[in-house]
Amino acid sequence: MPLETTTNIWHNGQLIPWEKANIHVMSHVIHYGSSVFEGIRCYTQPDGASIFRLHEHMKRLINSAKIYRMPLPYDVEQLNSAVIEVVEANGVAPCYVRPIAFRGYGEIGVNPLKSPVEVYIANFPWGKYVPGDGGADVCISSWNRLAPNTMPSLAKAGANYMNSQLIRMEADINGYSEGIALDVNGYLSEGSGENLFIVRDGTLYTTPLANSVLNGITRDSILVLARQLGIPVVEQALPRELLYICDEAFFTGTAAEVTHLRSVDRIMVGDGKMGPITSALHKAFFDVVNGLAPDRYNWLTPVKVREAVVA
Repeated sequence: MPLETTTNIWHNGQLIPWEKANIHVMSHVIHYGSSVFEGIRCYTQPDGASIFRLHEHMKRLINSAKIYRMPLPYDVEQLNSAVIEVVEANGVAPCYVRPIAFRGYGEIGVNPLKSPVEVYIANFPWGKYVPGDGGADVCISSWNRLAPNTMPSLAKAGANYMNSQLIRMEADINGYSEGIALDVNGYLSEGSGENLFIVRDGTLYTTPLANSVLNGITRDSILVLARQLGIPVVEQALPRELLYICDEAFFTGTAAEVTHLRSVDRIMVGDGKMGPITSALHKAFFDVVNGLAPDRYNWLTPVKVREAVVA
């Protein structure tokens, strides 16, 4: 999806023009993938706009950096304020927010410790992520998710997404909207950039963190909403074939939001339509983010924008 530029990007404590947000070609991140990042959405509500689960996203950014021994010069509250600053300065909502921290220009070589850490935050309009108006047609990828104790799945690191690129490109070339990866033991893991949920006999299943999945914040939100709605929830290792005989299936993620799966490997999921449990969770999620239901979990951070725009 092409980028729509905005006016400002936040860099190391100050706003700079979008076109000035450049790095040197010899920066460590370009050669070794040494970055951690977040994806956050800002939604419009009847009385303004709000960022969804800002605190949790910034906490995960700091945790990702900690795993990679990348000291960030900002705490959660400072990063929260920076996100609010750039969203309000650009005046664009709804929008997608991309904070990123990486090793910059300093030394060459695998050891990153003497390369400086740079922090940028950008925001821009961004609409639907997973293609498919009537649900997504997906496949099981030939590429596995990262094995435990190779690259940490709990860190949202740029290098991890080389694996995601292989999954997504393979799916696209073969005519699918998205791919689903298995873990190294052959159990379901997640999509290239989405967590996976399955519904069978009225119970909601999702793959646990031990199956090489990102600790998704939208994933957590759906688990909270499911329990609120009285839907039984099970987190356990899931075999591939469960996708072929389940009643419903859907992706979650900041970009994907809540996207139901119409088919897997050309096998229809249920009748191909969004099922009742997916529909209930889809509605509950969007009612909260769009300000149509009470924000009982304090997930929304209000921001002031000059004028809402349609993404």
